[in-house]
Amino acid sequence: MHIDARTIENNAIIEGDICIVGAGAAGISMALDFMNTKYKVVLLESGGFEYDSRLQELNDGSTSGQKYFPLQSTRLRYFGGTTGHWTGLCTPLDSLDFKKREHVPNSGWPITKTDLDPFYERAQKTLQLGPYNYEYSYWKNQRPNLIAYPLDENIIRTKIWQINPSRFGSLYRDSIINAPNIHLYTYASAINIDANETASAVDSILITNESGKKQEVRAKYFVMACGAIQNARLLLSSRKQATNGLGNDFDVVGRYFMEHLDIKAGELWLFETFETDLYSWGPTKAELALTEGTQFKNKTLNATVSVHSPLAVGKHVKPLIETWQDNDPRKALEQTDNRSLMSKILRLKSKISQPTAFDMDCNAEQAPNPNSRITLSDEIDYFGVQKVHLRWELTPLDKHSIRSTLALIGQQMGASGLGRVKLKEFLEDESDTGFPELVSGGFHHMGTTRMHDDPKKGVVDANCMVHGMTNLFIAGSGCFPTSGAANPTLTLIALSHRLSDYLKENFEAI
Repeated sequence: MHIDARTIENNAIIEGDICIVGAGAAGISMALDFMNTKYKVVLLESGGFEYDSRLQELNDGSTSGQKYFPLQSTRLRYFGGTTGHWTGLCTPLDSLDFKKREHVPNSGWPITKTDLDPFYERAQKTLQLGPYNYEYSYWKNQRPNLIAYPLDENIIRTKIWQINPSRFGSLYRDSIINAPNIHLYTYASAINIDANETASAVDSILITNESGKKQEVRAKYFVMACGAIQNARLLLSSRKQATNGLGNDFDVVGRYFMEHLDIKAGELWLFETFETDLYSWGPTKAELALTEGTQFKNKTLNATVSVHSPLAVGKHVKPLIETWQDNDPRKALEQTDNRSLMSKILRLKSKISQPTAFDMDCNAEQAPNPNSRITLSDEIDYFGVQKVHLRWELTPLDKHSIRSTLALIGQQMGASGLGRVKLKEFLEDESDTGFPELVSGGFHHMGTTRMHDDPKKGVVDANCMVHGMTNLFIAGSGCFPTSGAANPTLTLIALSHRLSDYLKENFEAI
């Protein structure tokens, strides 16, 4: 069922069993879980079904620290959310990503990968991917030409991705609208979370739109699925019953913002051509990574290295951080499309000459850092809500990990007789812990409402319930304690399915 909130009378009260704020990947996945159940689900979406430049302005904010993209264009405000412009790369986190690593401060999840495996399998279906199998040997049997570089498997592993750029807006629009127990409200921007006097439970959420009308949403349980930045923003700005914001008794909300560091870190020069489809884009794609034992031995974060782009292509392609600098995501995407078109042309030309030199694009985990954070600025948006400020702050461990990963791959390339690796200039000086401006992110916002058993170290518990509150939950990658090197969509959907099951199983008991 679909309702345009602009048509509802002012000060109306909307009631349901569960209120989900945000109709992106997390919110829609949870709504699908509750289809055809006895529960009335209120699903709130700030935008409509198409891009709206005025609503997009609500994402605006300022940044400092490491250079970052304009916040206004990193997320999309309409049904389907930012699945509207993602590339579809999917892979689960590794088992080690959930572990406490002594060389990685603030690492460790209160759940394991084994806990999440059944929900990863469900997420595969939600994303319309292939089987939940990311073993290289399995895919090698499916496609014999997926030949790996003959490197020491005790040091270097093959990390597999599956690819399907599912646009949730078109994929699940009809299913959500036609579900009698799912009440989708578009043009319903959440502007405040109203709690009881002790701030131990949410009473209602206030929504509004450009008509100037406001409505109150009441439910037994509330799930914030607005993305890592906007979830933190709503918690921090809801201060009527909690001076520091809801769930923020220990000043953790907004902290530990993480991205995936995306950067050209080196060049691979093979001695001769190596025929394989393994590292190219297709139904699957593989990258090089360090094994768990190698990471612990060398005290690195997780990272993967792509070697699919010939050097003849890469030298003509600017870093994404340079081309994606427009507040309007359509214009920023146009610049990216133009860049991609040129890349495709050059790649076709380079295939004729059988390239032996490749860019080594590193996608690296960011260390969880409490000083990398979201705060509220003094500016307000046109609904009167304070805008956000992002300080993106990297650490020496981040740079050490990238340098070590490339160096170890280079050593193995040499030992195997395949070729040599040349580090980019910014990695040559081991005493230099800073990063150049050409470091991009993956639009992967993580960590601002992190999961931890201790409320002094996290915002939500192992079940994604906000510490100290009995009916407020967070869905999405903001709950990640660490980021790993895997794109977050598959994991955040798996966590969302897990949260759905928890709510169903404990609906009366919570």
